[in-house]
Amino acid sequence: MKKTSRTAIASLLASAAILTACSPKFDWREYRSPDTHFTALFPGKPAVLTREIDLDGKKVNLTMTASEVDGNTFAIGSAELGSAEQAQAALPAMKTALLNNIEGTVRSEKSSAAASSTPAGTRQRSSVSIEATGTQHGQPALLVGRFVAQDKRIYQVIILGQESKLSRENIDTFMDSVKIE
Repeated sequence: MKKTSRTAIASLLASAAILTACSPKFDWREYRSPDTHFTALFPGKPAVLTREIDLDGKKVNLTMTASEVDGNTFAIGSAELGSAEQAQAALPAMKTALLNNIEGTVRSEKSSAAASSTPAGTRQRSSVSIEATGTQHGQPALLVGRFVAQDKRIYQVIILGQESKLSRENIDTFMDSVKIE
């Protein structure tokens, strides 16, 4: 075999190895919830699970849509409560439950509230966004969360994982992609 052929083959193999090593861990794909009225980009194929949770003594069936990449969880939970007032009251309970799960300390927090008119009437919406640190499985953890009450529905949009494995770009891609209808 000629030297140039061996060099070309070695170069080709090296290029293939580099391309394989650079394959993205984050395989962003759009997901449209069939029954809970949201769309989002997930970094992998999401799984859907419904389970009962306790929000300050009120039992609620929360449907969680989530994917995990490199030990980091990207998730959207949603549930319907009996009234818009109950949904509003659930926001602090959701936030507190997640913070307690990681023994978290809030780094930053922002709240907003709005009302909009639709052909069906006035729609109430409020949200709380946080960034917190804590521990998960004995390791330092970052929690980025948005808790939304819209009419009788509640949503929790979260990223939970190791801060060193989460880029701001990936955090923003997920959080900015979530559209609640």
